[in-house]
Amino acid sequence: MMRLSGLTGESAVNFKSTCVRLWFVAVSACGLVACSAGPEVTRVDGAQPSDETFDKILVVSLFESFDMRRYLETELVSQLKANGTEAIASTSMMNTLTPVVPETFIEMVKEVGADSVLVTQLVHLDSKGTEMTMRPEASLNIRPTYYYNVFSVELTEYTEPPDIRMEHDLTLLVELISALTRERVWKIETRSKIVLKGEMERDYSAYVDEAKAISRQMARDGLLSGR
Repeated sequence: MMRLSGLTGESAVNFKSTCVRLWFVAVSACGLVACSAGPEVTRVDGAQPSDETFDKILVVSLFESFDMRRYLETELVSQLKANGTEAIASTSMMNTLTPVVPETFIEMVKEVGADSVLVTQLVHLDSKGTEMTMRPEASLNIRPTYYYNVFSVELTEYTEPPDIRMEHDLTLLVELISALTRERVWKIETRSKIVLKGEMERDYSAYVDEAKAISRQMARDGLLSGR
């Protein structure tokens, strides 16, 4: 798994920005709505909470799409601030042309004076599609004729092509890196099962749910100073 040991300024870390088709793309780019009970959080390898607390966190998401990174980072910052901890989204300090390399984030840490970095990346995605028969629509036009009690009836039926119901089982790896000790101090995985259906409005709640689950666990594990 990826680590931000690049904060040490020693060996460069290979930031894998190329992911399999991320579920956030389906949620935002395809105009679909997500149905989810919320992410399940588990500690990786039995990792225990750190004794440290953090005041200012640089939030980094490593997804292929800049917009998807920005969406999740924005929500994570919002949730962390709601818990009384200052946070900065890395995407607020860069653009789509900024290299996604360790040096970029090391400079951000120095610039904002962050004491830690929260890194999120996709580690598993299993998707299944099911064809859905769409409900036909009809219009009925009734007009009188010249004959008594005789009417002209025109029925028009519209049948749409089949739609696709997508079910996604995905896991995100979330790591917190201390800028002081230059080591990973906390690691969890969040697992979500999401159903995407067509013919519905876009839904941003998937980002909110993920951010809430992560920040809630950080608070429970005593990582946030709450100042």
